[in-house]
Amino acid sequence: MNDLIDRIRSEPALADKLTVGVLGCDPCSPEALQAAEEVRNSSLVNTLLSERDTDGRHPRHPYAKWDGAHWLLSLLADLGYPPGDQALKPLVDQSLGWLLGDSHQKSIRTIAGLVRRCASQEGNAVWYSLKLGLADDRIQQLVEKLIHWQWPDGGWNCDKRPSASHSSFNETLIPLRALALYARQSGDVQVRHAAERAAEVFLTRQLFERLSDGRVIDENFILLHYPPYWHYDILFALKLMAEAGFIDDPRCQAALDMLESRRLPDGGFPAQRAYYRTTSRKGTGFSLVSWGGTSTRYMNPFVTADALYVLRMAGRYRPSSL
Repeated sequence: MNDLIDRIRSEPALADKLTVGVLGCDPCSPEALQAAEEVRNSSLVNTLLSERDTDGRHPRHPYAKWDGAHWLLSLLADLGYPPGDQALKPLVDQSLGWLLGDSHQKSIRTIAGLVRRCASQEGNAVWYSLKLGLADDRIQQLVEKLIHWQWPDGGWNCDKRPSASHSSFNETLIPLRALALYARQSGDVQVRHAAERAAEVFLTRQLFERLSDGRVIDENFILLHYPPYWHYDILFALKLMAEAGFIDDPRCQAALDMLESRRLPDGGFPAQRAYYRTTSRKGTGFSLVSWGGTSTRYMNPFVTADALYVLRMAGRYRPSSL
């Protein structure tokens, strides 16, 4: 197992995930603060941020997949980039300017009494602004919108068909992450209740099963990816359940079992598919970094770090160094 830890440690961008997530160090400890600086100074992070102009902005649309300001900030926050770096503020302003701009607001539709909104966008902006210590009054606006748009079953959906009446897994998971963090930082009871309602969308379905017959909702839900971006899978869901304080719910057990079944003989976990490509910039979905690649036989260090964090939080893994 120490060999596995050493292999994760060899990627400086994973220093925070390893120190805080896998080894369980206090986020305010000297070890954790040093790890966050390793993330900031890593080659991977420098590559992600390499296309900023002299004003600190990115030349493409904030939502350009996967190198626009919106995605860069979400990736940095997920890696544990240290909070409070004002050099990232121009990227935050780009992203929030887009989400709160007149054109974006005019595109939001209410159909059959339900707001049809890809709420993962607002949810991500709330989450990474808070996580990166760069939130301002605009985040409160986005939180209020998310609560106002929440569907009766607890989630969100951008499906414009009038017959659509159930929330989307893809559009509900990230708002759950955002509202749980906002509630934890603010103590807002209403927001915490909204996060709990969102969590029920997944928990009532064991995180991946249909209510009607217990079958897997979507094959991609039970495969492992990194980064997931806005896509849903059980690892992303379990990670957020751990962050939000729901990982001990018995309804997470089937997904935890499924995750453990993906474990390789060396103790690591693979990235089974990828939502990015590195070969061509034409179209969408291009990534400046490879994120460890995909394989059925070899561990992916990013997936492994997240999986070990989840299993530690669920009481299924205890690193030998603790």
